[in-house]
Amino acid sequence: MSAIYIAGIALCSVLAQWVAWAFRVPAILFLLLTGLVLGPFSGVLEPDALLGDLLFPVVSLSVAVILFEGSLTLHFRELKGIGKVVRNLCSIGMLTTCLVISFSAYWILELNWRVAAVLGAVLVVTGPTVIAPLLNSMRPTQDIDRILRWEGIVIDPIGALFAVLVFEAVMLVGQGEVLSHTIIALFKTLGVGLTIGVVAGWLTTLLIRREWLPFELHKFGILALVLISFTVSNHLSHESGLLAVTVFGIWLANQDDLEIDSVLEFKEDLSMILISSLFILLAARLQLSDLMMLHSDVFIFLAIVLFVARPACIAISTFKTDLPLKSRLVLSWIAPRGIVAAAVGSVFALSMVEAGIADAEKIVPLIFTVIIITVVLQSLTATPLAKLLKVRQPAPNTILIIGANHVARAIACGLKDQNIPVHLSDPAWENCKMARMDGLPCYYGNPQSEHAERYLPLTTIRSVLALSPNRHHNALGVQYFSHLFDEKNVFSLRSSTNHAKANKDSATFLSRQILFGDNGAYARLSSLIAKGGKVSATRISEEFSWDQYKEVNSEAIPLFILNGEKSDDDDTPIKIRPFTTNMEKPPQVGERIVALQPPKLSVLKDPNNGKLKENKEEK
Repeated sequence: MSAIYIAGIALCSVLAQWVAWAFRVPAILFLLLTGLVLGPFSGVLEPDALLGDLLFPVVSLSVAVILFEGSLTLHFRELKGIGKVVRNLCSIGMLTTCLVISFSAYWILELNWRVAAVLGAVLVVTGPTVIAPLLNSMRPTQDIDRILRWEGIVIDPIGALFAVLVFEAVMLVGQGEVLSHTIIALFKTLGVGLTIGVVAGWLTTLLIRREWLPFELHKFGILALVLISFTVSNHLSHESGLLAVTVFGIWLANQDDLEIDSVLEFKEDLSMILISSLFILLAARLQLSDLMMLHSDVFIFLAIVLFVARPACIAISTFKTDLPLKSRLVLSWIAPRGIVAAAVGSVFALSMVEAGIADAEKIVPLIFTVIIITVVLQSLTATPLAKLLKVRQPAPNTILIIGANHVARAIACGLKDQNIPVHLSDPAWENCKMARMDGLPCYYGNPQSEHAERYLPLTTIRSVLALSPNRHHNALGVQYFSHLFDEKNVFSLRSSTNHAKANKDSATFLSRQILFGDNGAYARLSSLIAKGGKVSATRISEEFSWDQYKEVNSEAIPLFILNGEKSDDDDTPIKIRPFTTNMEKPPQVGERIVALQPPKLSVLKDPNNGKLKENKEEK
């Protein structure tokens, strides 16, 4: 029977994630609702009965893996360049939020001071898994988008570490009659956690660099070391394990020339599984009686969290900065809580209940209440608020080009000449350097990576063109971005039919290999450009129809159809549609055709006036 329940949890997790993806909202919302429906509302799922004594170890180990994965993304070199506001948010702003929430919980909710302190420490954390979908639908200005994304990334491990330290401190108080005993015990916890984390990180680095651990065992080996480090640290000093795994992850993240990309990808997938399962399990543990014991003062507490704690944090963090007032107002509202708050808070609650601390049973329902309220309210109101304050970016209008080779650069320059924003991406530094020399923005690296999620302007991208000569890069790009921007906005150059059969290309990739029609293969485009071909635009008019254009430019390769003009002070993007093999609507009067012209056709005779005119002048 237990197997059925576990399989059912997995199925419900997938369904909740899928529904969240379909509605473009944070998955945490539907995971919580699923847990509440299965648990307190229907009584179908009882985590305590299902897992018994294993519940606490399972939750603890899962949180350890989640924190380790989050800490793998925390690079010291990146912290130096994230700006004063983000640094303040993750330091004095975090302390401000903790103090405001803790004091309000103590005075308004009349909680035990230890419980209030832990609650305040846990609720400082906002997670990137919640922030990212919200920002993608909200499309705020660059300063808001950058600050919120980096806050979510950085405060995840730092906030969790802070929560662990606060928890350790309050749990140690009272074990001795003098303050010195408490301080000594706290330093013991810090010492054990830091030592175990550093030793585990050093050992792992040694194993990987000297190739004592085979590559195929990197993922499983590091996972085993994470679990061992967490367990040993907790054994030596109670509740120091979370600190140990966080330090372990930070150590690995900041090692030069250490190949851990595959480990990070594995941990991301594992974290998604654990996050989905944990949310359902933890939400199912809630009892209706726990929710009912939260009296009306909870609404006052929530109001303080929303309208006092966060604005105070932003006011202090942005003091004496040049951040506009409108941006500060938006930042003061957006702070949804996520998985770290729920998981870490649940672990602490279990420990405090076992220790017999009064009001400890109220931590979890309060945390989940804050999560639900912040996610729902801020997801629903973020976009209207951005519109009201006029801090929302215009509709996505940037073309992301996968590849920065000479073909991609030529096409990008042609689009740029027509006032179409472009952004290139390539894992080869030489190609990126050449693109930047042409004045084209280019991301150096893998566009499907987590790093790219932070640095690529994803909120401004309208469509993706896979123009790499490497079919594998194109296939990965199409597969990845089809889920982000809808399949109809992602296109790729054609690959060889033999290659497609040999490599068993996905249906998505096969269906999107329609870019530039039958003549748009990379080899032909490259050949024309190497011979001196240029990308230029020609306007279709009553006097110069599409049929006449094809007759005059029989050897040209049409690339795009543009509709509309663009000025620097106009927010309305130019409508653009690429030529594809399945185009139903030909170019219309008033539209421009962007095409790759062979050298001999770079100068054309205009049939209207008989004068020689370069196509580039036609815009």
